[in-house]
Amino acid sequence: MEFLHPESLSDKQTHYCPGCGHGIVHRLVAEVIDELDIREKTIATAPVGCAVMFYDYMKFDIIECAHGRSPAVATGIKRMLPDRIVFTYQGDGDLAAIGTAETIHAANRGENITVIFVNNAIYGMTGGQMAPTTLLGQQTTTTPGGRGKHQEGGPVRVCELLSSLDGVCYLERTSVSSPKDVIMAKRAIKKAFENQIDGKGYSLVEVLSMCPTDWKLAPQDAVKFINDEMKKTFPLGVFKDR
Repeated sequence: MEFLHPESLSDKQTHYCPGCGHGIVHRLVAEVIDELDIREKTIATAPVGCAVMFYDYMKFDIIECAHGRSPAVATGIKRMLPDRIVFTYQGDGDLAAIGTAETIHAANRGENITVIFVNNAIYGMTGGQMAPTTLLGQQTTTTPGGRGKHQEGGPVRVCELLSSLDGVCYLERTSVSSPKDVIMAKRAIKKAFENQIDGKGYSLVEVLSMCPTDWKLAPQDAVKFINDEMKKTFPLGVFKDR
């Protein structure tokens, strides 16, 4: 099978750490946009976090947003330009901490946007602090003894949280920790974009992603951490498909 570089993906070398999952997710998004032939109609909103330079790696329009405000910006763009394909690309700190309100209310309103949610269970850009999705017992710079249930509370499960909202069309949790998972993640991302094209409403795809640097693990051990630990707290699957 011939290797083809996605048209929507730039040739620029990324700034991500070795073993980080963001590069895989970037490629999947670019491949889907190419396959659906929507590059010239696509507008993305970039987060504050490890993917803050998302606009450097894609060949379509991207707007940088204040931390956590991507859903609000995406809502405004989609309402003003309903013929465009609009999506947010967000990490767990951006989407599930400072941006919780924007996330919940955009989903509840059933905004016809697509959300790509990269969950690496830690604040990667700012030094490895505890994130909303950090696992119980997981060590971070702000929970050196491990996240505690009574002190910090349990991890936020975004798909489960949003599944009760009537405005939500589609929720699926995927991973990029195995070839099979990567294939399933691409299928989910493509379906989320197709839902928007068909005017079905709010779709979110969560992707469990490796962060070897801030997990303080070798890349192969970071993959193992997702498969052996993260998937227990964040089981893969479809949580809503209206």
